[in-house]
Amino acid sequence: MSGAIGPLRNRVDPFGDIAAHPARGLLMGNRGGRIHDPHTRTLTGRAWVSRQWICCALTFRDRRRAVMGEGYTELFFLDEVVAFAAGHRPCFQCRRVAADAFSAAWAKAEGTLPPGAGEMDRRLHAERLQGTRRRRHPKLLKDLPSGAVFAGDDGPVAVKDGHLLRWSFSGWHAMSGGPAPTDTVPALTPPVVLNALAAGYAPLWHPSAALISARE
Repeated sequence: MSGAIGPLRNRVDPFGDIAAHPARGLLMGNRGGRIHDPHTRTLTGRAWVSRQWICCALTFRDRRRAVMGEGYTELFFLDEVVAFAAGHRPCFQCRRVAADAFSAAWAKAEGTLPPGAGEMDRRLHAERLQGTRRRRHPKLLKDLPSGAVFAGDDGPVAVKDGHLLRWSFSGWHAMSGGPAPTDTVPALTPPVVLNALAAGYAPLWHPSAALISARE
């Protein structure tokens, strides 16, 4: 197997695009299988293998993997807020507590029984394909819950407890200015996830977001 020079191309941004960057982030995940060539450790151009787009813990039961080897393609996210924006959901195996809480919030928002992984994957995949212009979903800024991400003029922006935070691969950054609460913004986070966030699901944030909130 030939080794790649520099960071592997497996870091995911809120648009769902995959880039090479040294920042690792808090979560790993995949898109249902292998979308890379294990010999060159480079992406093949395939966007996904199945509808099962998940975000996982970095460590689980002392398991060890060769990243971008013969198995599925390991993808990395700054945090769960970014994973949600990119269209992923919590894994029911390595993040069972988070997955159950997410399912419960989804059910609370829709007035149904908690959905299983298959139902979530079906709905999320449909919304990944339905948004206008690269999965953007027009929403009023004032209606977006904490943990939502939208496409700003200079890149992805998250809403956190009334503050706007600018995304980068290495962390969240304070943002001055931005759209007014009554403006319509292109949300990247899928509508079913927005509903679960509004119903009380608390996503995992990168520590940089807490530092910004503490200063303001």
